[in-house]
Amino acid sequence: MAATVGLARLPLLLLACWALGQAKAGEVPPPAYQFAAQRAGIPAEVLYAVALQESGAQYHGRLVPWPWTLNVAGASRRFATRTEACAGLHQALRDVPRTRIDAGLGQINLGYQRHRYDHPCELLDPYRNLALAAQILREQHAPGQDWLITIGRYHRPAGGAPAARYRQSVGRHLARVLGEPARGSDTRRTLP
Repeated sequence: MAATVGLARLPLLLLACWALGQAKAGEVPPPAYQFAAQRAGIPAEVLYAVALQESGAQYHGRLVPWPWTLNVAGASRRFATRTEACAGLHQALRDVPRTRIDAGLGQINLGYQRHRYDHPCELLDPYRNLALAAQILREQHAPGQDWLITIGRYHRPAGGAPAARYRQSVGRHLARVLGEPARGSDTRRTLP
């Protein structure tokens, strides 16, 4: 009889374990983020959280990074295709200085990161853009440093209030990706 009662409770126990896991589980970054992050030696969750902040758009009720996003002089522009985004990028280059244009998933700045690409529309290739964003994050990270500090430097290497605001915004995305409550600092315990 005891075995029968135990077996009868098994589905309930499995459901409880699944629900507990769902409450703690975050989002698994898509494979392209995992690949770029692994090649750069950074946590995929950090790269994905940065992309959510930089190019996030609502798609079917969910916030997702959008590959054909431009920021031109502080105004976000999203395009349906890479071809349209490339045309928009060429127009932006005629209208404003390169330092006022960010492109792609990681919003790579065309002026400050000029040494990282040959042609501006390369930045609209999602894989290329993620590789560059991951490389920049790697360059900004010091061993043992809180990844939120690195994230702030990704946005503004000099630091200061703009980097702090950016850290806070990306920190909310990072907490969601990790399946943790939002917190202000110290991601060293969670991330390698």
